[in-house]
Amino acid sequence: MPRSTIVVPAYNVAGTITETLQSLLVQTDPDFEIIVVDDGSTDNTLNVVLKVVEDHDDPRIRTIRQKNRGLAGAHNTGIHAAAAEYIGFCDADDLWAPEKLATHVAHLDSDPAVGISFSGSAMIDADGVLTGLTQQPRLKDIDAAHILLRNPIGNGSAPVMRKAALDAIRYRPAHETGRDWWFDETFRQSDDIEGWARFAATTEWKIEGVPGLLTYYRINPHGLSANIERQLESWERMIAKMTAIAPDLIARHGAHARAFQHRYLCRRAIASRDAETAGHLLGMLIRGSWLPLAMEPAKTISTLAAAAMLAGAGPSWYDNFESTLLGMRRALSFA
Repeated sequence: MPRSTIVVPAYNVAGTITETLQSLLVQTDPDFEIIVVDDGSTDNTLNVVLKVVEDHDDPRIRTIRQKNRGLAGAHNTGIHAAAAEYIGFCDADDLWAPEKLATHVAHLDSDPAVGISFSGSAMIDADGVLTGLTQQPRLKDIDAAHILLRNPIGNGSAPVMRKAALDAIRYRPAHETGRDWWFDETFRQSDDIEGWARFAATTEWKIEGVPGLLTYYRINPHGLSANIERQLESWERMIAKMTAIAPDLIARHGAHARAFQHRYLCRRAIASRDAETAGHLLGMLIRGSWLPLAMEPAKTISTLAAAAMLAGAGPSWYDNFESTLLGMRRALSFA
């Protein structure tokens, strides 16, 4: 039986999943299995996965096909099928650094109280090139408020978890006859933050990060503005659910968390050059809590300035401005 299972949810990712699987197969800790959950893909995803298996002749990769259930459903299927003590997730367009699994396994082995281990991430573009942007989150002393406000886990490819800890949020909905849920499949967005918030608010397990940028998180510019309104609606539904589970948590931190979410979505709108949506979210941020400004003044002020610049100067000018800044950042990082 393998020590770790890496679950790879896959939906129409024929163009990126080969690179993802190759990054997993070269992990320095070889004691793992990979479960690719083909979540009702309509492209060539499954054939691409089977070609990787054939080329590498590696029995550690297995595939499960299912009708589309969304990301939460793919995660649940992978967890249900996992044979290992530890479970990690890697989205099928992201990459893992070679030492990522070994680092998390050592971390979990060293402290039995840690239920979720995670790392920082480096951002890559659609071609897999480093953008110079990173997620370097809080690593220690994380509680439910931290998850709600800033979600230090960061993205779906960052965590490696203890299966016993995940089972603390396991449940079976009344309509479900054959399988349990860990993540709420009624959420097509905000499913991860719903799971982490519920985990932090209802269990005694520790959530803790390890140093280093061990995940390469792909930014797809073509999908950045898609369904921002639905993302916000889904996030608000998560808040409503958590209000029933942990009312004191939401009473104390809900307004502040909403402001951070408005800033996050504003930045997504800016990245997709959607000036109208960015301006609308900016107004919601300003009218809400000012905690993002107090906690992260540079990021908040830069968001305010970028939204104003995009609205005032237009997308073309803003493109040139952002390219210049990114070029300067890359130059400084290699100086």
